[in-house]
Amino acid sequence: MEAKHPNKQASPSHHQHFQIEDSNGDHQSEQKRWSKASCLCCEIDVAPFAFLMLLLILVSAFLFRGDQWTLFDKTKLPIMNKGQEDDISTFSNAPSKDKFIGGLLSDEFDEDSCKSRYNSMLFTNSSPHKPSSYLIQRLRKYEKLHKKCGPNTEHYNKAIDDLKSGNKNNNEQSECKYLINQPNSGLGNRMITLVSCFLYAILSNRVLLTQSGMDMSDLFCEPFPLSSWLLPLDFPHNHLHHLSFGNMVRDSTRNSTTNYAFLDLSHGSNHYDKLFFCDEYHHGFIDNITWIKTQSNQYFLPAFFLMPSYKQELDLLFPEKDTVFHHLGRYLFHPTNSVWGLITRYYSSYLAHAEQRLGVQIRVFDPAMSIFLNEKTPSELVLEQIISCALKEDLLPNVTVSVKNITRSTRSKSVLITSLSSEFFDKIKNMYWEKATVDGEIISVYQPSHEEHQQTEKSSHDMKALAEMYLLSYSNVLMTSSLSTFGYVAQSLGGMKPWILSRPDKYKVLHGVPCTRDLSMEPCYHAPPTFDCEAKKDTDLGLVVPHVKHCEDVDNGLKLVHS
Repeated sequence: MEAKHPNKQASPSHHQHFQIEDSNGDHQSEQKRWSKASCLCCEIDVAPFAFLMLLLILVSAFLFRGDQWTLFDKTKLPIMNKGQEDDISTFSNAPSKDKFIGGLLSDEFDEDSCKSRYNSMLFTNSSPHKPSSYLIQRLRKYEKLHKKCGPNTEHYNKAIDDLKSGNKNNNEQSECKYLINQPNSGLGNRMITLVSCFLYAILSNRVLLTQSGMDMSDLFCEPFPLSSWLLPLDFPHNHLHHLSFGNMVRDSTRNSTTNYAFLDLSHGSNHYDKLFFCDEYHHGFIDNITWIKTQSNQYFLPAFFLMPSYKQELDLLFPEKDTVFHHLGRYLFHPTNSVWGLITRYYSSYLAHAEQRLGVQIRVFDPAMSIFLNEKTPSELVLEQIISCALKEDLLPNVTVSVKNITRSTRSKSVLITSLSSEFFDKIKNMYWEKATVDGEIISVYQPSHEEHQQTEKSSHDMKALAEMYLLSYSNVLMTSSLSTFGYVAQSLGGMKPWILSRPDKYKVLHGVPCTRDLSMEPCYHAPPTFDCEAKKDTDLGLVVPHVKHCEDVDNGLKLVHS
């Protein structure tokens, strides 16, 4: 048994992991405890209860001064430096009570079938970013289109028959056009790509369907009422010829007979593929095509904000340009009841009672998995960087071996660490267990899981990963790793501008800059186009419009910012 530090809560062992259960997530022992508690309440004598009520009234009268309570309000504690008032999550633990998120969500769903849809807002900070009335209107319009044209409808079956036979519907006559998302890479990449595809579906009046992959139905509830976004398993893939958009542009072949095109927007896409983001080619080659299948692992939607043809629509949809994923992600992604059970049980057990919550998302990339890194980063360097950032930006208190002059404090902070490895958790936990904090603050350190290596499309692995993304999004303040789509999802869902750890190659040169505040809550488009469609030459697309800038973690990347 570990000895407890006199000023510290004992941090839990990293063996306190997620337990995946069935969809209702019930515990028989919990039911017994609640039953027993109910019986105990029934046996309470009235006289002591009345005395306690009288005592409570007297104490309240003593503490009340005019219109101000002298009691400590823990939800108002700032946890960061003065001058960072632009981030509401810095100052509030107050959850939202608006289960429809300002009209973002439809009210047509059965609440029990997907408990997270209307309950996740009870756990997160109340967002100051409200969806525009036009976005709400377009979402309701899209839902009607999806219901009309989705899988197993008359229009869908007709489009499938035309695909099999090779018949091409004229765009002016076709009521339903489709965008198929082919999942690629890890869960974070798949989520940022789905949001990008969904925005394009809205802009182009297409129906978004996603291939189920190994675990989509295990992870997410259906986002659209009375229809499915999963591509049916009997979809005739063998009837799709490999006519790519990039090849059509390169060869100047506007095939008037095809009803299908493949669109490659992954990190390895070439110059001709990325001409998709030029109005001339975008509308000229694919507007009349019924079926578009896209493969990507990128958050490619910032490029739409560089296209003149979509400017007016996007201005109406997103007056705050840095809220696209924040709104569309909360609309699309609702963890299944099994995943929601992981989230709520862990949150209630370890995070709910802390006055402040710091999320630390750690990803150490292997060079083989990142085109931006030349060598593997030593874990010691990463740990040094995390501690340096936390202390420099006052995210965590320093520690001392002296017991003299320690400020007495009742403040508590939970640190949630997500990493494939347990070594960072162990070292940070021991740091705050073995030594006292200089301000007496109580620090508890937690890590839900450590899978050691990424296991793409393994259901149990992805369920834990999704749960950890949501737990991170419930933080007050977030520290994330450069290049990580896992961190992008958490910051965007939570509406936070994180402290982003500098890329290891840069930190080795500039030790004084362990982290920087991100420009916005939006993910970064790692491999964007560089071609200026109007000038017909390569240019710096981070200088074209005020709301598209380069990313902090990828020099040539692009991201949306609030201008």
